[in-house]
Amino acid sequence: MLLKSKNRATMLARIGVIGALYFIAVMIFFPISYGGVQVRIAEALTILPLLMGESVIGLAVGCMLANFFGNGILDVVFGTLATLLSAILTFIIGKFIKNNKLKFFIGALPPVIINAIVIPFTFLMATELKELYFISMMQIFIGQAISIYIVGSFLY
Repeated sequence: MLLKSKNRATMLARIGVIGALYFIAVMIFFPISYGGVQVRIAEALTILPLLMGESVIGLAVGCMLANFFGNGILDVVFGTLATLLSAILTFIIGKFIKNNKLKFFIGALPPVIINAIVIPFTFLMATELKELYFISMMQIFIGQAISIYIVGSFLY
């Protein structure tokens, strides 16, 4: 029983640390963490589900907290759901792919692609500029790719 409690405490501590790291990284890089053109450095942490399952919850919580300072309630709801879904898919990919380089490359795709689709949707809902969706999608895609494939590679 003590071992289980110790493991549970360790897992909760990891969740808290990952959530806090995500939030702090967003706040430190605040000017580039929000908006149509963003390189959210904290997104480098989205490769952690390849290494530890508890990071899924930590990333979602950290993202939710950070999005309270972002683009409104739509960002809190949809941005957090996008991060949660991405983290779950990255975790699943990590369970099936054993080659480390391939695991990283494929595992980083969900946060890049899902955020590129979802985040511009939150901008679209907040404005009448529907024709900018695909431009915004490409901007978010590039920002995510930079955060995850470049910065995240060092973390991985």
